Amino acid sequence: MSVFLVIAGLALLVVGGDFLVRASVGLSFKLKISKLVIGMTVVSFATSAPELLVSLQAALDGVTDIALGNVIGSNIANIGLVLGITAIISPLAVDRDFYRLNWPMMMLVSFALYYFLKNDELLSALEGAILFIALIVFLVILIRSSRKTIKANLDEVDDALAEVSNFKIVAWLIIGAAGLYFGSEWLVEGAKDLAKAVGISDYAISVTVIAIGTSVPELAASVIAALKREKAISLGNLIGSNIFNIASVLGLTAIIKPIAVNPETPEILSTNIFWMIAFAAVLVPLMLIPKRFVIGRYKGMLLFGAYMIFIFLALK
Repeated sequence: MSVFLVIAGLALLVVGGDFLVRASVGLSFKLKISKLVIGMTVVSFATSAPELLVSLQAALDGVTDIALGNVIGSNIANIGLVLGITAIISPLAVDRDFYRLNWPMMMLVSFALYYFLKNDELLSALEGAILFIALIVFLVILIRSSRKTIKANLDEVDDALAEVSNFKIVAWLIIGAAGLYFGSEWLVEGAKDLAKAVGISDYAISVTVIAIGTSVPELAASVIAALKREKAISLGNLIGSNIFNIASVLGLTAIIKPIAVNPETPEILSTNIFWMIAFAAVLVPLMLIPKRFVIGRYKGMLLFGAYMIFIFLALK
């Protein structure tokens, strides 16, 4: 039953997230918000909704292990699994904004998260607000810096959604909200039961099974784009998700319900957060050696291999 709840929860999150993205973009067009801003903010926030709902549900249920494990595991999966597999299929060109804006911001929020948690083993409402405000400032800088850098985000905005009726937008919002609500509830419930049944911690399940599940949309989109070779896949877009996971998912969750580190899972601060920082940090040397500004097949294999080692150690 617990496996069914986890699978059904993940499926509802994917469906709910998709409907929410469509409804949000359609509503943004109705409100005359520019396509540029929709691509950078509305789409990004909407695609982070599944992770947000799972972390919030877990925090409210008192299972903070799942709230933290979901984000830390998703960030590791986005680089090791998603970026690794995508690079194996088709080499990724690295744009200038990756090392000028996206990568420094990812490192900044990763270290900030580590400092806040290490300091008193709690992500407080104030610290959550600091992370979220940092994200808003980052988005403003990103939008203002150059209109050319947002090209890949604009590909995610479907122009046809400008013509959608109000009735459809409301229906999509209701379906999306219901999918996310029930999906997050079933996923957290199933994960807790599964952890008990298998005899491993909630945290181990969240950092592996749940994290991979909530990274499936990014993986599917990246693999399809790589196979079709229709457009350059922006490395900035792939790791932009990591920035949102820490700054908006954990930031907003902590504002609503502070997230405490469970003393029974010391690996959060002793091991796994360092895996997350290491996967983020290694991107710059990978980008420069040996072939500059390209993450090709062998580098992708290296990332994917490191991710398999992480999963083995986490479940062990």
